[in-house]
Amino acid sequence: MAPNQSRSTLPMAYLPDAMINYLARLGWSHGDAEIFSREQFLQWFNLDHLGKSAAQFDETKLRWVNAQHLKAMTDAKLAELVKPFLAVQGITGQDDAWLARGCSLFKDRCSTLVELAYWLQLLVTGGQVSAEDVSVHVTGAVRPALVSLAAALGQCEWNKVAIGAAIKQVLLDTGLKMPQLAMPVRMLAMGTPQTPSLDAVLELMRREDVVARLTID
Repeated sequence: MAPNQSRSTLPMAYLPDAMINYLARLGWSHGDAEIFSREQFLQWFNLDHLGKSAAQFDETKLRWVNAQHLKAMTDAKLAELVKPFLAVQGITGQDDAWLARGCSLFKDRCSTLVELAYWLQLLVTGGQVSAEDVSVHVTGAVRPALVSLAAALGQCEWNKVAIGAAIKQVLLDTGLKMPQLAMPVRMLAMGTPQTPSLDAVLELMRREDVVARLTID
């Protein structure tokens, strides 16, 4: 789960256009339009559609509005905006193309820049995996598959197609279903059992890190 945000961090976590969108919508409307750009707001605004009731702040609604703006933003622009949030975590110097690909992969499940940075951080540092996590997800039936997958990933080309093929071959060899293998791999690699497509996630991680994390005692 991504870290919670206090009220004091809200301005840092939200996109300016999303804030304008949300604040404008508190006391004004344009038909049924919930999401609009700053330019659209300036074109549409008039005094005829001002609300008469008192506005109430709704953080859940703000996060939803911001999520829609995140999804609509280009990956390259998001990559620039998320850099300061990664820097706070000590992650700097990442390739712009890599950042854009990471934003494309994770932005649909994020409502703030803080959450997006959290997911990108996991690609670099991995997550905290406890002994309890390992005992739950890495069963006796899964361990041989992890050994085989670590070996295959250590030798295959490091791209989504080759990684996907390696995973499928291990599943074929072991008779496991994708969820039986994917959840332990996600947990060991990133510290969470839920991620986007496994091959796409692993492709954005360093091969050496993935292989090391899958190699457990």
